[in-house]
Amino acid sequence: MKVHDRSKILPLEELAARLSSQKELKVVHCHGVYDLLHIGHIKHLQAARKLGDVLVVTVTPDHFVNKGPGRPAFTEQHRAEALAALDCVDHVAINKWPTAVETLRLLRPSFYVKGAEYRESINDITGKIDEEVQAVRDGGGEVAFTEGVVFSSSALINSYVAPPPPKVKRYLQEFKQRFSFNDVSRFIEGSGRLKVLVVGEAIIDEYQYCEALGKSSKEPTLVARRTHMDRFAGGALAVANHLANFVGEVSLVSLLGAHDPQRAFVDEHLHGKIQPHYVVRKDGPTIVKRRYVEADFFQKLFELYDLNDVELDEEDNATLCELLEREIPKHDLVLVLDYGHGFLSRRAIELLCTRSKFLAVNAQTNAGNQGYHTVSTYPRADLMAITEREIRLEARRRRGDLEEIIREVAGRLDCPRLCITRGSQGCLTFERDKGFLPIPAIAQKVVDRVGAGDAFLSVAALCAAQGAPLEISGLCGNAAGAQAVATVCNQEPVNRLALLRHLQALLK
Repeated sequence: MKVHDRSKILPLEELAARLSSQKELKVVHCHGVYDLLHIGHIKHLQAARKLGDVLVVTVTPDHFVNKGPGRPAFTEQHRAEALAALDCVDHVAINKWPTAVETLRLLRPSFYVKGAEYRESINDITGKIDEEVQAVRDGGGEVAFTEGVVFSSSALINSYVAPPPPKVKRYLQEFKQRFSFNDVSRFIEGSGRLKVLVVGEAIIDEYQYCEALGKSSKEPTLVARRTHMDRFAGGALAVANHLANFVGEVSLVSLLGAHDPQRAFVDEHLHGKIQPHYVVRKDGPTIVKRRYVEADFFQKLFELYDLNDVELDEEDNATLCELLEREIPKHDLVLVLDYGHGFLSRRAIELLCTRSKFLAVNAQTNAGNQGYHTVSTYPRADLMAITEREIRLEARRRRGDLEEIIREVAGRLDCPRLCITRGSQGCLTFERDKGFLPIPAIAQKVVDRVGAGDAFLSVAALCAAQGAPLEISGLCGNAAGAQAVATVCNQEPVNRLALLRHLQALLK
């Protein structure tokens, strides 16, 4: 890279001031990620430069690149330097916002240039192209489009820079022979028409970070020093937050405790779109699952539950059943997260199984209920998503052929679709009339697995409720799970646009 090329890279405000002092020049503006600078970009930028006197390129910053975990492949600084090395580019700046809308208002170019694929705004999954066009016109500029062969940074990265594992690559190639990205995206986009009810326990996930000091001098006890704490809205709260990014209406029927309700935290961390309905049990706290984590290596040392897991008393159960009788008929999809902590009674489960238009269920096995809470608690569902361990517990078979176990369990339950999540092995889907289909995991970065199953079910159920092929539901669920494991616990809900961009990148 030539020394003088670095001088082309300017802070956005300085660039705006420089352009403002050169009003006689026709400014041409291009904007994008430019994660892998290729011949398609170069030809596009060369064509754009011919439209004016100065070519300005702005780059999407790293934290706004929503193309899946592991992207961008190159940092914002490296991407800016690559662009600055081109003779046709006069100035480069790293953007401050997710899209170019605010930047266009700041720079006020004579021409804003996009590739030919953006002539039809329907091709822009961000939905922002129309806003960008309006911002250009408000500033007195024009929008122009370049022609030529379209190359994809995502496709090149998938093939050469950071290709997925061979198993995943083979699967995606086979998937693309059956379905296009548009086949997938229409179920994600179509979720906006659904009314969804989430039913399950509210859980506060608390992470107590500590530094291990060593063994106590007097007893065989590990001693640690507390450093800091994080808290997250988990359980059914997390699922409702995931769904709020996708659907038109979300309602929540959940459980809080009277002893330590945590109501202020719950209200603060619940998406504003969600309509909550709470049963407040008189004889217990809101559930807190407290994990003690060694901070340097993010290793969980110990977990402590704060809960009362006996069944609700008669009065609280009556309140719950009245809520369910009123809310279930209003919704297209009912999504049940049963963590087995005494919230859902036999009567409540009967209402869910008999009254729901489309019922998606996860009956979770955990340390607090192992052996006492399995998926057969729900005799009927339209979709069940459980782990391999959970279906083996249901069958009472630790070993043995998994497909045989799934057939056995499916034969006893009125459920036409099962998704068995298997961690690093992805998921195994089963439909009675179509059989089995394995879908590999697509996560490239695993920080924390807590909440991954909830993210999977949230998105897979949205697709399945619209009649999507189970393979599409499973792939979308895997992509949502990949988003979830890339962050700590339920730090961020699954983002609709990021999910679409990730799927689009995978299917290039």
